[in-house]
Amino acid sequence: MSHDFLQPLTGSFACPAAENPTVAMIEAAFRHHGLPWRYINCEVAPEDLGAAVAGARAMGWRGFNCSIPHKVAVIDHLDGLGDSARIIGAVNTIVARDGKLIGENTDGKGFVRALRQICDPAGHRAVVLGAGGAARAVAVELALAGVTHLTIVNRSAARGETLARLITEKTPAEAVYHPWDGTFAIPAGTGIVVNATSVGLYPDVEATPDIDHDSLQPDMVVSDGIHNPPRTRLLQAAQARGCRTADGLGMLVGQGVIGLKYWTGIDADAEVMRQALLDLDL
Repeated sequence: MSHDFLQPLTGSFACPAAENPTVAMIEAAFRHHGLPWRYINCEVAPEDLGAAVAGARAMGWRGFNCSIPHKVAVIDHLDGLGDSARIIGAVNTIVARDGKLIGENTDGKGFVRALRQICDPAGHRAVVLGAGGAARAVAVELALAGVTHLTIVNRSAARGETLARLITEKTPAEAVYHPWDGTFAIPAGTGIVVNATSVGLYPDVEATPDIDHDSLQPDMVVSDGIHNPPRTRLLQAAQARGCRTADGLGMLVGQGVIGLKYWTGIDADAEVMRQALLDLDL
């Protein structure tokens, strides 16, 4: 009887790494689907990133995630980029393909996957709150998924205008920047509202982005990228006004499902992964 003691390896490189719950979600999926794979969460300092990627290559890793602060720096150590990762200019998922390491970005893809459970983004107008890395990934993927117009709302004009210009120039959608000075009212006719800021993240759970909650209409879908807590003040306010909502946990699970598809080729059970995160009681 033959044994195979070589387990395919995946993992994550981040700094800090200890707070990242992805390992629990991915390993739960491996177990559920009977895959003898492992996901190894690694603390990698910025100056060690090149060595870590070289090590993953040398050990034949099937892929890995990169989180803060490595999402841009890792590009220098890869052999190529997927389409949306090239536009976004950042990578969070690396896939070994035919001996090459290819950088993908599932931050926005996971968001769109969660959103699609509720509505097809194609043809809608969207408002994105924030213009940082998460907002950039979400805005690009919304544009590639057929959203026609995006309003980027941000306090820093430089970042907001840069993101709006990127969308208009590199995707089929049109985008405008709107300064976030005072309470922002969501324009009538908006189909999708996304909080891509960190406002409302644990421990500051009572905080909510400075928007006029009464401008939320029942035909809008409101999404929050924050997964801890999943039911943010913003989502509670949206639900109270009859909006359909998508939480940050769905976004995180969506990223995991897409990453697993890249690495293993299987369509992982999203509910198993969501439950693994809920069991952590983040």
